[in-house]
Amino acid sequence: MEPEVYPHPKYKTVKVWDLPGIGTPNFKADEYLKLVVFERYDFFIIIASDRFKECHTQLAKEIMRMGKKFYFVRSKMDSIINAEKRKKSFDQKKTLDTIREDCEKGLRKIGIEDPVVFLISNFELGKYDLNQLQERMERELPQHKRRVLMLALPNITLEINEKKKKALEKNIGIVAFLSALGATVPIPGLSFALDLAIVTREIETYYSTFGLDDTSLQKLCERSWKTTEEFRSLMKSPLSGVINPSSILYLVGAASLVVAENAVEYAVSLIPILGTMVAGGMSYVTVSKMLKRALDDIAEDARNVLMASVQTEL
Repeated sequence: MEPEVYPHPKYKTVKVWDLPGIGTPNFKADEYLKLVVFERYDFFIIIASDRFKECHTQLAKEIMRMGKKFYFVRSKMDSIINAEKRKKSFDQKKTLDTIREDCEKGLRKIGIEDPVVFLISNFELGKYDLNQLQERMERELPQHKRRVLMLALPNITLEINEKKKKALEKNIGIVAFLSALGATVPIPGLSFALDLAIVTREIETYYSTFGLDDTSLQKLCERSWKTTEEFRSLMKSPLSGVINPSSILYLVGAASLVVAENAVEYAVSLIPILGTMVAGGMSYVTVSKMLKRALDDIAEDARNVLMASVQTEL
């Protein structure tokens, strides 16, 4: 009866609102958007578990008239496919095409031109049209919100896994620049300490974003027949056990290399201007390489875990 907000567990600025069902006497389309405070939402997802009704399209027209985006979703595809499988003539592609065409035809009849319908199952998120829906939303969001949407999505398809990797790669230069600033201060050990802190925090973000942290893995186990230990056995990165200075050092080859680099950075940072630039540059390159290697390894671990979870669902 009231709009209910669900903040994303990891990205607090991302909020999903569950709005009251439209079509009842209390929620007519022409009054609905005012009642649910239309201005606060970036876009709307109109969900139906059977045919789209006139009230759904009336709402879509009101949203369109007020200049925001909306998406039609036909849900419970797993139930429909399981029912259709009992027929001898079952063909999954033809069944999905028929459902999609039927929805689109119904929407055209009540005034929606060129409707696009996304077929989705909550229990089989990697199947059907969820990836296409994500791509459409990402493409139509303002630039500054696209990255947040991508990182907030669950890691449920290989396409999303790869896009997350690319989104995180874009941040490596910023993180390495912060390290370079620390390297310009001539205090023994400061650059090394800063690098470890910066790299550790960024790697923790990678694990959380790819759904490889403890909480996310536990939720994945609840959806599959595998245990946390089975998923962890697929993770080959030396960082997958625990993130600490010794496990991070593998990223640059050996502890001696870091110690040597730290000593050189300190020495050159004592030289006015030129030394500061050299020290900063060395730190930038080192941290960039460390994070790139860590991201490659963690993304590969995420891919392996994803493939194992998909095989379990199948």
